[in-house]
Amino acid sequence: MTCKEVEKVIPLFLADDLDTDDLREFLVHIDECEECEEELTIQFLVLEGLSRLEAGNVFDLKNELDFRMGEAEHALWRRENMQRFLYLLEGLVGLAGVVLIVLLFVLL
Repeated sequence: MTCKEVEKVIPLFLADDLDTDDLREFLVHIDECEECEEELTIQFLVLEGLSRLEAGNVFDLKNELDFRMGEAEHALWRRENMQRFLYLLEGLVGLAGVVLIVLLFVLL
């Protein structure tokens, strides 16, 4: 993902609306690019800070952003493991179908 692409999807990330592939690319890019990490921090501070100020809440936005990044990494890990499990399950179902067909031909 390029810096321009990351800048465009920061609002989607903050709304927790990125698919698995985009989330993976986003997190890798943010981890490697200080400028994009800074842009994410600014957008998060503006978005969350304004809403919190209006509500009169006390907050620590830096820790909250770090927490949200950790949650996103954990969500990505879960999504990728679920995809691997589904691929394995599909393979097992296919294998079971082949075994069933072979057994039918052997028994007939």
